[in-house]
Amino acid sequence: MSAPIVISGPAAWNRIVYLDHLPEPVPHMQFALDDYETIGGTSAGKALGLAGLGRPVLLHTLLGDDEGRRVQGALEASGVELSSLAVARTESHLNLMTRQGERVSLYLSAPADPGTPPSVELAQAMRDASAIVLDLSERSRGLIGAARATGRPIWTDIHDYDGSADFHRPFIEAADWIFMNADRIGADPLPFMEECVRSGASVVVCTLGARGAIAVSQADASAGSGSGSQRMSVTEVAAVPVEVLDTNGAGDAFMAGVLDAHLGGAALGDALEAGARHAATVLTTRHLHPVLDGVLDGLVE
Repeated sequence: MSAPIVISGPAAWNRIVYLDHLPEPVPHMQFALDDYETIGGTSAGKALGLAGLGRPVLLHTLLGDDEGRRVQGALEASGVELSSLAVARTESHLNLMTRQGERVSLYLSAPADPGTPPSVELAQAMRDASAIVLDLSERSRGLIGAARATGRPIWTDIHDYDGSADFHRPFIEAADWIFMNADRIGADPLPFMEECVRSGASVVVCTLGARGAIAVSQADASAGSGSGSQRMSVTEVAAVPVEVLDTNGAGDAFMAGVLDAHLGGAALGDALEAGARHAATVLTTRHLHPVLDGVLDGLVE
C-alpha cells in the first residue's frame, strides 16, 4: 500500500441547528427546523473524503477525552488513521445554518496547540507522503517548517480568506496548491489568485458554490513567455447538479476529489471535474461524508 496522505488540522464534534433564517442581532426567539450532532472540522472532512476514495490517510489532530472519543471512533471506523495529540477539550462548534447554505459557526471550544514537535512517526509519514495537507490551525502553522523541509507538495485550504488576514500568510507562502472560496475576497478573486501563482504557488483554486470553481495555474512552458511576464492558465468547472440536503463539507470534499485525481495523474481540468463530482456526493448527506450516515448511528445515542 502506498504511503498515506498526511493531513494536519481540525476535527470537531458539532451540533448543527437549522433555522429558516440566521438570527438578527437583537433579543428574540426562533424555532429550529432541525438539529443534530455530527463530526465537524475541515481536516476531518478531507480525510473522510480521501479515505472514501480509497486513499490511505493519516490525520494529525487534537482530541480530548470527551466527545473526542466519538470523533476518533467514527473516523477510524471510516478508514482514517489518526495521529492525535491529547488536549483538555475537543474542538466543538454550534453551527447555525439555513437551507440556502448560510452559516454562523460558534466555537464552543478551541484547543490550543501543545507546541510539541512532530513525533518520529509523524515526521517519517510526512517525509513519505505523496502530499501534505496543512489546514488552518495553530498546530498546522507550527508544522509548516517541518512540512517544507520534506520537499513534499503542500496543499492548503484558506477558506474565506479576505486578502489581508496575517494568520493565513504562512500557509499561502508555503503551499504548492491553494484552495479557497470567494465569500470574502471581493467581486473578482482572479487578481489575488494570480498573485499567489506569481509568488510561487503551482495552482490556486477558488470554489464558487453553485457556479462551480475556477483555477489559476502556471501555464505550460511550451506556450511561450509572451511579453516576458509569467503566463498563467485559467480553468473553470461547473458544479454537478444535485438536490442539496446540507452544504457542510462540500468544499473539503471538492479538494479531496481534486487531490485524489491529481495523484492519479489527471490533468487539471479533469481533476477539477472529479472534485465537483465528489463534492456533489456530500451535498446529499447531513454529515461530512455519506459513510457517516451508518457509522454515527451508534455513536450519537
